[in-house]
Amino acid sequence: MKKIEAVIKPFKLDEVREGLSEIGITGLTVTEVKGFGRQKGHTELYRGAEYVVDFLPKVKIEVVVVDSLVDQAVESLVSNAKTGKIGDGKIFVTSVEQVIRIRTGETNEDAV
Repeated sequence: MKKIEAVIKPFKLDEVREGLSEIGITGLTVTEVKGFGRQKGHTELYRGAEYVVDFLPKVKIEVVVVDSLVDQAVESLVSNAKTGKIGDGKIFVTSVEQVIRIRTGETNEDAV
């Protein structure tokens, strides 16, 4: 099993969720986060004063999938989150050793 974490632009969340749902991924966790990479933030004007916004709003999606779905999930994330502009985000794939569903006690692939 693998855990896929994707940091994307907030307005792409619905497209990404629908894309993952189409390939059979029904559960995911979404967190509102802030950060920057090469985009390095930007400046804004507020009441006549200019200030720098270092951390930009992003959304982090976390999903655990069986190994057979990893490539499809990553492809879906890339195609649905991509705008072609700087700041589209990143995807991280890591191994998961064990999963336990608290309510039923199911473990590993049965719990995903």
